[in-house]
Amino acid sequence: MTVHPSRATVAKSLDDAKLSVFHLKAAVTAGAGFFTDSYDLNVIGTVTLLITPQFHLGSGQVAMLTSSTLLAVAAGAMAFGRLGDLLGRRRVYGLEAVLMIIGALVSALAPNFAVLLAGRIVLGIGIGGDYPASGVIMAEYANTRNRGKLVGSTFIFYVFGQVSAYLVSLLVLAVGVPDDIAWRLILGAGVIPSLLVLHQRRHMPESPRWTAHHRDPAQAARDFESFAQRPVMSVATEDRTTEDRVRETRGASASLSKRRVLIALAGTAGSWFFYNVAVYGINVSQPLLIKNIEPGATTVANIALNAVLVVCFSLVGGIVGLVALDRMRRRTQQAVGFGICALTMLLITVVPGLSTTVIPFAITFGLSLFGSMFGPSYTTMLLAAECYPTSIRSTFHGLSSGIAKVGAFAGALIVPLVLSGGGLRTVTLIASCCFIAGIATTFLVREPGGLALDDVSEDLVATPAAAAAGAAAAASPVAEVQA
Repeated sequence: MTVHPSRATVAKSLDDAKLSVFHLKAAVTAGAGFFTDSYDLNVIGTVTLLITPQFHLGSGQVAMLTSSTLLAVAAGAMAFGRLGDLLGRRRVYGLEAVLMIIGALVSALAPNFAVLLAGRIVLGIGIGGDYPASGVIMAEYANTRNRGKLVGSTFIFYVFGQVSAYLVSLLVLAVGVPDDIAWRLILGAGVIPSLLVLHQRRHMPESPRWTAHHRDPAQAARDFESFAQRPVMSVATEDRTTEDRVRETRGASASLSKRRVLIALAGTAGSWFFYNVAVYGINVSQPLLIKNIEPGATTVANIALNAVLVVCFSLVGGIVGLVALDRMRRRTQQAVGFGICALTMLLITVVPGLSTTVIPFAITFGLSLFGSMFGPSYTTMLLAAECYPTSIRSTFHGLSSGIAKVGAFAGALIVPLVLSGGGLRTVTLIASCCFIAGIATTFLVREPGGLALDDVSEDLVATPAAAAAGAAAAASPVAEVQA
């Protein structure tokens, strides 16, 4: 594969850069977005318990409330993913935070179910935009040696957000705040991290990889030197007209091997889709699952148990998984995590006592949380950020996460209905099948661990001759008419 020399040297400098304070700052900045995403998504289970009597919600409305945000997340991921390739990573990096602030405020102040639903949809679009923006820009900043840990460290903030969702809910209820005010405080608290995210992202530089590919390799070199505090290796530049750049971009797009890209998309989006059907269906409805087993438990006791599960299993699994990144192959780590989840769900399905008693269920269910955080919670996002060329990386990460969130929408919509009709064991059987399907689709993706970022997707780009032919075809009016 032939790459423009100056673009190649910028990429090489990024791949070989030593771990720096900037990398850690970028990881925290991206992670703060995932913290907010997680908090806003996970509080809805508790809010549903509190709001149902006040707004007199039926089971259909409850299912709609828990799942509507996720469908909006899918739309936001696809839209912002495309904008990230067209406009640049940085330009869309703060816009989604603005939408999250607006959505959280509208939700907290909602006078009725319709306004609450609208607020959650706006919130979901912002959350969706954060997936490709944060995942891609962090992957493009990262060096080869630590890329897994750097991108993974952003997503462990998701667990912190999940823990905070339960702890804030528990604190608000424990101090005696009335239910009709408590849910508003719980939702409104999501504004605080969103404001911090917006402030921090205004000062982040553009991804040098994107700048080098789309606009100006010399500017990309200067951006790299500003945060890496070291020079780029002999960057060669040349004067290029706007026409040259447009032709180059068209050629790159035309050179993509559609079959290989679709196989990669089936792997990144497919494994993420099946993961989200199971995980969001179960996790968003986690308080409902506990209530199904122990109907007499108070809301505070329910939330406290869920908080203990997240801390003891999700957080521990996240820490162990983060340590394993860059030590294990990405696909192996994802498959192991899926396997643990599938096994625990099957145990709950086939062993009657596990679905009728709180403590045995909690321990077994907790092991599934461990497996989830150890593997696919990191690797699904990481693989989608690594497996595509720079020119389409954000678009296809957005497609992958968007398709995944359609799965999350389906899981969150169906689980409450299946739980009320078919019972807990039906839910866990569906989840186990999804986890097994996740293992199968994992191996459609090329293993990216240990490879330079541009080398991972090298087989998705055609030869220079094919690229030139594609550019000529794209520029030809006859070809456009024939197409």
